Amino acid sequence: MAGSLSNTAAPITSSLAKLQALNGLFAIYKKQGPTSADVLNTLKDTLLREAGVENSNSRKRKKQWLKMGHGGTLDSAASGVLVVGVGNGTKQLSTMLTGSKKYRAVGELGKATDTLDATGTVIMEKEFEHVTRLDMEEKLKMFTGDIMQVPPLYSALKKDGQRLSVLLKKGHQVEAKPARPVTVYSLTLQEFQPPCFTLDIECGGGFYVRSLVDDLGKALASCAHVKELIRTKQGQFTLQDHALHEEQWTLENIRGALHHCTEGDQRTDSPKSSQTGAQQLPGEKRKSSAP
Repeated sequence: MAGSLSNTAAPITSSLAKLQALNGLFAIYKKQGPTSADVLNTLKDTLLREAGVENSNSRKRKKQWLKMGHGGTLDSAASGVLVVGVGNGTKQLSTMLTGSKKYRAVGELGKATDTLDATGTVIMEKEFEHVTRLDMEEKLKMFTGDIMQVPPLYSALKKDGQRLSVLLKKGHQVEAKPARPVTVYSLTLQEFQPPCFTLDIECGGGFYVRSLVDDLGKALASCAHVKELIRTKQGQFTLQDHALHEEQWTLENIRGALHHCTEGDQRTDSPKSSQTGAQQLPGEKRKSSAP
C-alpha cells in the first residue's frame, strides 16, 4: 500500500514542480461572458488539477501554488486575446498595459446604453437613418491620432479602492473621470449596414472602445453602443497565431507557447516602437519585408 502511494505522489510532485518553474508570457482566448479575473482563475485551477493539486479553488485558496496574472482587463462582454504572465513573467505585464492593442468592434447606431455596450440598459434612442458610410468615415478622422477621451463610468477604474462599476451597481453616485490623453494608431470602417457597423481599431494603453463608439454616435448627431467586441492583438500576441483556447490549457501547450522574458525585455510593440531585434514567438511565421 505504502509503495503504491509513493508511486502516485512522485509524478504529482514532478508535474507541480514543472508548473511552478514556468516563467514568461503567453496568450489565451477569453470567451464572452466571464470576467478576465474569472478566466485567469479557471486557467490556474485547470493547471493545478493537472499537476495533482486537489481542492485548488483559486478564489478560496490561501496558499498560492502558482504566481500568475493578466496584462489588461477585457470587459466580461468582450472576447479575444488575454496575455498572461506566469512566475517572473508577471513583472513584464505592465508592458502589456501600455503596448499596442487591436480590436474589432461591432457598433449599433440609434441606441445608447448606460454601460455603453449591449449588457446595459437602453437610456436613449435617436434617429440614425441620416448617417451615411461617408459621414462615418469622415467622423472617424476626428478620433485618430493623439486624442482626449473620457473613460466609461462602468469600468475597472477605481475610486477609493473600489471599481466604478461596482460602486454604480451598489447605487452610489459616481462622477465621470476627467478626459485623458490616448492614442489611436489606426481606425477603419470595415462594414456599414445600418444600424450596425464594424470598426478595426489599433490603439495604445488606456483606450476604451466603448467610449469611442459612444462619442462617434454623438458626433453623427445620433447615438451608439458596442454590440460586440473582440481583441485581436495585444503586444506581440495575436488571436489567430498565439491565443490558447480552453481545451488547450495544459502544461505541455503552455510550455510550448511561452515567451521567455529577460530583465531587459521591456518592449511594448507599439507602432512607434523600433522593430529592431523583435523576437519570434512560438508558432509565429516570419513576415516578409515586402509591402
